[in-house]
Amino acid sequence: MSLKSVAALIIAILFSSSVLGAECAGVTYPEKDQEGGVELILNGLGLREATMFKVDVYVAALYVPSKSSLGDTIITAEGPKKLILKFVRDVSKDDISGAWSESFEKVAGDNLEKLKTRITKLNSWMEDMNVGSTLTFIFSNSDSNSQVRVELNGANKGQILGVDFAKSLLSIWLGPDPPNEGLKIGLLGGKCG
Repeated sequence: MSLKSVAALIIAILFSSSVLGAECAGVTYPEKDQEGGVELILNGLGLREATMFKVDVYVAALYVPSKSSLGDTIITAEGPKKLILKFVRDVSKDDISGAWSESFEKVAGDNLEKLKTRITKLNSWMEDMNVGSTLTFIFSNSDSNSQVRVELNGANKGQILGVDFAKSLLSIWLGPDPPNEGLKIGLLGGKCG
């Protein structure tokens, strides 16, 4: 092997390891992402498991401007955040819509009635998720303006306004009662899986 080939191989290995980032359950996410001109870093990966048989449903990646192991810190922090769910199992539209409704009931408390119209909007955008489908939530929030943009397989579905909605949505994963504890632990920088 020539010196030129060795140098090219080393560069390729270094480049691929910095781009590939982290892996969980066969899904790989890059270490960095961008949103609104802000560089975001991978806070962690979490695996959503369902039923008592711990069936893998999706691998979630959380991108933030600066890492934190505290869910409340991430939920309340201003600035962009991105949560990407990559499905490793087929999930029907009805099942995913039902999961959103149930999750919001857990996290919203007395605020649930104010969120119902927006939850209905989110559910109206859902489709059957197949293995490899991605669902992305892009949070841009400040005291004066807050919204969550929803993308399905890279296509923009729309925006949902309100800091109350954004915080409730993030609380599904990062609050005190996540769908499964390992999912939250992974998103907050712990072991995924």
